[in-house]
Amino acid sequence: MRVWPGKPYPLGAVWDGTGTNFAIFSEVADQVELCLFDDDGAETRIGLTEVDGLVWHCYLPDVGPGQRYGFRVHGPYQPRQGQRCNPAKLLLDPYGKAVDGEVRWNRALYSEPPPGTDGTGGGSGRGINTDDSAPFMPRSVVINPYFDWAGDQQLRTPYHETVIYEAHVRGLTLRHPDVPEELRGSYAGLATPAVIEHLQRLGVTAIELMPVHQSVSEPALIQRGLTNYWGYNTIGFFAPHQAYASAAPPHGQVAEFKSMVRALHQAGIEVILDVVYNHTAEGGADGPTLCFRGIDNAAYYRLADDDPAAYLDYTGCGNSLNVRHPHTLQLIMDSLRYWIDEMHVDGFRFDLASALARELHDVDRLSAFFDLVQQDPLVSQVKLIAEPWDVGEGGYQVGRFPPLWTEWNGKYRDTVRDYWRGQPGRLPELASRLAGSSDLYETSARRPVASINFVTCHDGFTLADLVSYDRKHNEANGEQNRDGTDDNRSWNCGAEGPSQDPSIDALRARQVANFLVTLYFSQGVPMLLAGDELGRTQRGNNNSYCQDNEISWLDWAAAAEHADLIDFVAALAALRREHPIFRRRRFFSGRADGSADGERDIVWLAPSGAEMTAADWNAEYARSLAVCLNGDAITEPGPRGERIQDADFVLLINAHSDPVPFTIPAGLVSPVPTRWDVIVDTGQERPLAVSPDGPAGPVGASQGLTRSERDGGSAAGAEVTVAAHAIVVLRGARLTDAG
Repeated sequence: MRVWPGKPYPLGAVWDGTGTNFAIFSEVADQVELCLFDDDGAETRIGLTEVDGLVWHCYLPDVGPGQRYGFRVHGPYQPRQGQRCNPAKLLLDPYGKAVDGEVRWNRALYSEPPPGTDGTGGGSGRGINTDDSAPFMPRSVVINPYFDWAGDQQLRTPYHETVIYEAHVRGLTLRHPDVPEELRGSYAGLATPAVIEHLQRLGVTAIELMPVHQSVSEPALIQRGLTNYWGYNTIGFFAPHQAYASAAPPHGQVAEFKSMVRALHQAGIEVILDVVYNHTAEGGADGPTLCFRGIDNAAYYRLADDDPAAYLDYTGCGNSLNVRHPHTLQLIMDSLRYWIDEMHVDGFRFDLASALARELHDVDRLSAFFDLVQQDPLVSQVKLIAEPWDVGEGGYQVGRFPPLWTEWNGKYRDTVRDYWRGQPGRLPELASRLAGSSDLYETSARRPVASINFVTCHDGFTLADLVSYDRKHNEANGEQNRDGTDDNRSWNCGAEGPSQDPSIDALRARQVANFLVTLYFSQGVPMLLAGDELGRTQRGNNNSYCQDNEISWLDWAAAAEHADLIDFVAALAALRREHPIFRRRRFFSGRADGSADGERDIVWLAPSGAEMTAADWNAEYARSLAVCLNGDAITEPGPRGERIQDADFVLLINAHSDPVPFTIPAGLVSPVPTRWDVIVDTGQERPLAVSPDGPAGPVGASQGLTRSERDGGSAAGAEVTVAAHAIVVLRGARLTDAG
């Protein structure tokens, strides 16, 4: 084997068409060995003698794509000083672009005898474990980076035109009858026409994929016959998860992922990745040595100042990446740039993003990580979505991320759930959430699109379960129903779980429609959980992270049964797309200064037709509200600088258990006489009629309207009765003298 000096950059294994450069960072190492494996698993070790700037490197002119490899790092093993080098452990490349094989749990993977042998934890002085871990480890793989993108580029869909669909690569397609069986559960399966056409039908502009970085299932789950299905346990920040590929190993997953992105882009759909840079699969002090721990433990992980054998854990997963260290920051930024530049993804959702903002212990919105993102010409231009909390003290940071960032708005979820289950005193906050949460985002120079609005996501109940269960039912997880949150803010509508009562089923369907209408007609960016349009249930499980089975997979056989629900979601997306008043780029002011007709941009009314007073807002019993939107008050220009105008809309919202009559006063929103047409009424069995091209007109358009209104006369004093637990959306048609 010829060995040349090579270069310290770029890190990882990079094939240039002739040979491969290998480079790995370690400040603590005394010696680093590159380990090459043939198809039979035989190992060849090459000592790296070149070191520049703490990077060990070499160039092998005889090595190309498909070569399996790993590293062994020699150095101090002193856990109480934060050092955990152990050359008996084969280590994955932190910059590896592909991983072949899976971790096979064995005591050899641990640098100390595994926990439980003497009742003590890691770093306890039990001594070093010199068992060779290579037989039980996956391998990093040299890849061929070249791919025919056919002119593909990122889509850069504006936030205010974005509709996000959160999905799991495997669960989305595994049971789809129109996806070829050999492609189900894979990147290629997601890119099939059947799936793409469904997304287009729903008006989806971006698919947010749950973690696709190479991940590992925890041994405790394996022992219970379960897996880490969600994948929030990363071990390779550059490698697409091999198990989601239908292509042949050892590195076919890379080209398959790129092909998926290319196909989605051709369909006008962005790809957003849920990324987990806050922790790794190596866990806490008792965890295995798979990669970072054995390379440079103190550089990659946050260690306790008073006891470097202990890990600071802001994630609930045993460790937290040390984003204060320059090489760890470089790893994260290099990973982000790689997925943008080489894999063409359009954005990221950062899991437990508050953990990335911790400089010392407090969350710092001006931390080094955010500084780097802000100045990076590539990363700063894609969609950046924060999950704005972690499990550490002070970790809940909704509304506090920098201007470039959008956020999963947990307060939106909680408020909307509370309102529709009938909690008192929710009207003021509901109004804020409907109007784009200016209380959270306006002071930081952000706009309504900073709010990623959602009612359900992967973490918690599905939409069907939200209206069917008061309590979690996680017994299948094997933790005696102790896992998962108890703060579901759900309402079972009168029976726990499946019901044979038609009245309960009807109420549940109405509540599902209420949540969807609220979501799509709120200012901000709507996010739909995959399968909610199919009535998907997890049987009350609100923490299905370990359920790689029918509990988590989408049941496409239910599509026929829920065809009306699919049509309803598609129609709501079409209405949102057709009417810019529901996707404003600026916050409402409550004034008339930006209006062409001299009327205010938004008005809040009580059911009587009078404007809401302080007493109305604060009445504990109040559960009804009218929201009036002025279509002439959209102040931002269109794409060619033209002034945007739209129809006027009124949302009549009733969470009471009884019907409520609403009065529509004359001159509402506009001084011009207006006829109000009902375009959505969730109190109806079919709340909205649709056609393949979108809304075809309302069902029961004159439901509850006065006779003069039905006959096309003035809307003065029109009265609309909104059913119990229902929402009605009115669209204004201004009447001219000729009309």
